[in-house]
Amino acid sequence: MPPQIGPGTKTTSTSRDLVGVALLLPQKNPRAVRQAEEARGLEQLHMDMAVNFSQGALLSPHLHNVCAEATDAIYTRQEDVRFWLEQGVDSSMFKALPTDTEQVLPRCGQAGDRGTPCVCRYGLSLAWYPCMLKYCHSRDRPAPYKCGIRSCQKSYSFTFLVPQRQLCPWEEDS
Repeated sequence: MPPQIGPGTKTTSTSRDLVGVALLLPQKNPRAVRQAEEARGLEQLHMDMAVNFSQGALLSPHLHNVCAEATDAIYTRQEDVRFWLEQGVDSSMFKALPTDTEQVLPRCGQAGDRGTPCVCRYGLSLAWYPCMLKYCHSRDRPAPYKCGIRSCQKSYSFTFLVPQRQLCPWEEDS
């Protein structure tokens, strides 16, 4: 199971980058295949904390369903943990992963034995998502007005330690 982005995950996106569902519903061509107008690049996210699955519902009510097969492999970042701690989540549900071994461990695609610890990488690309409103100008109106939705593309690369190469199957033959 790849690392999870929970409700507290803070990426470089801000709330102004998100477009509400009420603005998406009245689109003229909701079934149109869309192309991203703006590429927002690749964001590297190093997952350096483990999440206690049994207490995961405190982070998201969906965690138990989405991560049911990955009870021992749910990862997040220290900055996400700080966010959740500020929200009152108990720190005992998080465990720091060792960082001193990362420099010496191979990527899982280059690890020999299936039982060898390694650094796993998982890539995710959002080909299109609504990222902001478009504003148009008109001679008939003194101020700009909302006239559409701008679409963006964004990619993420998650890296995290796994105790066995077999826990990173998408990197088996890379």
